[in-house]
Amino acid sequence: MTTAPPDSIIEVPRPAPALLAPSPTSVPRPAAPEVPPVRRVPLVVGLLIAVALAGYVFAAYGAKPGVLLLLGLGLGVALFHSRFGFTSAWRQFVAVGNGSGLRAHALLLGTTATLFALVIGTSTGLFGSAPEPSGGPLGVGLLLGSFVFAVGMQLGGACASGTLFAVGSGQTSIVLTLGGFIAGSTLAAWQFDLWKDLPAYEPVVFADHIGWFGSWAVTLLALAVIVVVSRAVQARRNPPPTGPVPSARTTAARVLRGSWPLAAGAVVLAVLGGGVLLVSGGAWGVTSAFSLWGAKLVSALGGHPETWTYWQKPANAHALSGPVLADKTSLTDIGIMIGAAVAAALGGTWALHRGTPWRTAVAAVVGGVLMGIGARLAGGCNIGAYLAGIASGSLHGWIWGATALLGTWAGLKLRPVFRLANPKPGDGVC
Repeated sequence: MTTAPPDSIIEVPRPAPALLAPSPTSVPRPAAPEVPPVRRVPLVVGLLIAVALAGYVFAAYGAKPGVLLLLGLGLGVALFHSRFGFTSAWRQFVAVGNGSGLRAHALLLGTTATLFALVIGTSTGLFGSAPEPSGGPLGVGLLLGSFVFAVGMQLGGACASGTLFAVGSGQTSIVLTLGGFIAGSTLAAWQFDLWKDLPAYEPVVFADHIGWFGSWAVTLLALAVIVVVSRAVQARRNPPPTGPVPSARTTAARVLRGSWPLAAGAVVLAVLGGGVLLVSGGAWGVTSAFSLWGAKLVSALGGHPETWTYWQKPANAHALSGPVLADKTSLTDIGIMIGAAVAAALGGTWALHRGTPWRTAVAAVVGGVLMGIGARLAGGCNIGAYLAGIASGSLHGWIWGATALLGTWAGLKLRPVFRLANPKPGDGVC
């Protein structure tokens, strides 16, 4: 009988991980610290602002705008408590291969697509609204805009929705990003004639060709492929885990004080986004409000944005001539900032961050300007184009996401110029 030499090693094949098992990371994720005490003064101020503003909007403009503001408040709470991000998710995946954020995107997109198919496919709307899909043209503007937007969000430190909830939680550097965002959006609207005729094909909405059930099925299948690929990439690269955030210790406390699992945040955001569609007839968006705010400021300073070609389009002209608090996107954006402030105060983390390094400040402003320009060129941001487009079964949403991944790679190359760190394989967290 022959025996193996004592110093030989017999390799036993490891079983493939189950599909729903957690994807591997180089080290275990550190335990989350306990949430600090509630910040009572910011909480009271945030709640008073929320109640007063909601009361005013309901009284002055009616139930529909009032409900949109409430939905925005809910979006802000969900975004903050789940720390649901697009910028960090793409950065972590491209830099080190951690796909947990990308898989959370897939859950958000799939759940939203299901709700959109039910609402739009059955023509169900509230307050007399007629829900419609978000389809966008396929052309040079889409490619340039999504690429530039992705570069900007890596420099600015946040995406469109992330900018709003970060500002609400008191992050000073992101206030600079928001200022740049508004400036870039206003600049792009002012120079609309330079880019409005870029070559483009008509929108492609899958439901127009294969019906809403077919569109929904194709979308979910594509998202399933993304989940599988992201898991394969993560298993091969074995990245560091994502960093923990302060968390309450009991489930009941976490509902109010955070932190929520990404999956919970994805589902809640999808439901609230579906609510925006039901109430307004259009998908949740963010960046069109920044162009409006900038135009209102230009007008207050003696300018005449109403003469710009961008604001002469009927829908835009209607928004410019009306009050900000009657604008759908402005209502949800304002609601997100207030809701995030309330959530951050409940979570004990609301604070005005001071002492932003000058390079970080420059990157924030430059990143915001690039995002403002990119969103207008592409016809939307990570919410209005990527989320709403894919959930609507529109091809432009998929193209936006793919091009944004390329822009993320370029943005990571530029971050060190401003002394901004990128995740590395040897880090303890990413």
